[in-house]
Amino acid sequence: MRPQEAVERALSLSRSDDCIVIADEASTANLRWAGNTLTTNGVTRSSRLTVIALRDTADGVATGVVSRSAVTAAGIEDLVRAAEADAAGSEAAEDASPLIAGGAPSAGWDDDPAETGIGVFEGFAPALGEAFAAAQAGDRRLYGFANHMLTSTFLGSSAGLRLRHDQPTGLLELNAKGAGGSAWAGVGTRDFADVDVPALTGDLARRLEWGERRVDLPAGRYETILPPSAVADLMIYLYWSAGAQDAQDGRTVFSAPGGGTRVGEKLAGLPVTLSSDPAAAGMECAPFVVAHASSRESSVFDNGLALGATDWISGGDLASLTQTRHSAERTGLPLTPPVDNLAMTGPGGGATLEEMVARTERGLLLTCLWYIREVDSQSLLLTGLTRDGVYLVEDGEVVGAVNNFRFNESPVDLLSRLTEVGETGPTLPREWSDYFTRAAMPPLRVPDFNMSTVSQAS
Repeated sequence: MRPQEAVERALSLSRSDDCIVIADEASTANLRWAGNTLTTNGVTRSSRLTVIALRDTADGVATGVVSRSAVTAAGIEDLVRAAEADAAGSEAAEDASPLIAGGAPSAGWDDDPAETGIGVFEGFAPALGEAFAAAQAGDRRLYGFANHMLTSTFLGSSAGLRLRHDQPTGLLELNAKGAGGSAWAGVGTRDFADVDVPALTGDLARRLEWGERRVDLPAGRYETILPPSAVADLMIYLYWSAGAQDAQDGRTVFSAPGGGTRVGEKLAGLPVTLSSDPAAAGMECAPFVVAHASSRESSVFDNGLALGATDWISGGDLASLTQTRHSAERTGLPLTPPVDNLAMTGPGGGATLEEMVARTERGLLLTCLWYIREVDSQSLLLTGLTRDGVYLVEDGEVVGAVNNFRFNESPVDLLSRLTEVGETGPTLPREWSDYFTRAAMPPLRVPDFNMSTVSQAS
């Protein structure tokens, strides 16, 4: 059964007071390679149907949510009844709000789900083959994978919603190994047409050359240039931690002493902006809320709520926190639901990473961060490790690779200590690429990044 037909069938079978149904149909194409040789490729498909049953009670509305994969036409009624049984055993939901009213169906509602296939790599694969040959000639080995997913989401409700969104999500991760150790590069993409393989592999080759000279450094605070990938990992974690309800309840770094939130306070020493926009070029994402379940950061009652451009930090000040309608009522702040992309910009155009290195008297240049974990939610202190290349810069030149470190830093505190914000461009977070690929970040200069201990990781 086509996904939109499954939505209509589930709604027609519902006996609950209200009902929301979400059908997700996904196809994925992938390539994997090791030692300059393609090892596997393939295409997979998956589907998921979620039914949210809403039951009126004496003191509100109870919800029941059941989600299953690969539901056949014969299995839809069982799924609907399971959601209704879940609602029957639930108390009134704290986040209950009127359902978003429907209008005309989205364009293409009746069309077949979008699909990807191996053909998405038509231009990328030959360039990758040329990169294999160049790496072999240079005594380097390339490892990595390319993945492209296309998900069609169909959202329907008893209030008349009929919304559709097709979301392409692609990513490339490349590792190069040689005499200079290991180097990594990654990029997010919608269709692989914009992936510049020679530029990526050329940068990897240069980093391996840097790594042929080794320098041991002790733990300490160093002037550090964070490349866009590392910035993305830190800012995405900040974004994930910016829930209004948790801030209002005094749980996070965005909670104000004595109650309330820190919205309106200055966070950054430079006038940076952290924002999301579902229409951002190259990072387009769903323009409406899709909530498969309620949590402190999302509400099933908000399904179909329109999303717009939002500044989370504006000119260095905390401007917004991620909100459901329920949390917005509690905080008294504007309704600003989360959006599935994130961009950071600074004042003016900003310098390139290379220009920032050239202006560095002595400092470190990172490649990426990994194994990031939260230490303290009240300060948003994070710990993690450097990976795949930490380089020493002296008098504007990279002079060698240094040992890895464990770091301890809060991205919120880090914002207050910035001394330079570079040019913003598309990037891929290394740590969070399984969950978040649509990011645009600048390189950042921090005068005293805390490398707390030397790491033996390699």
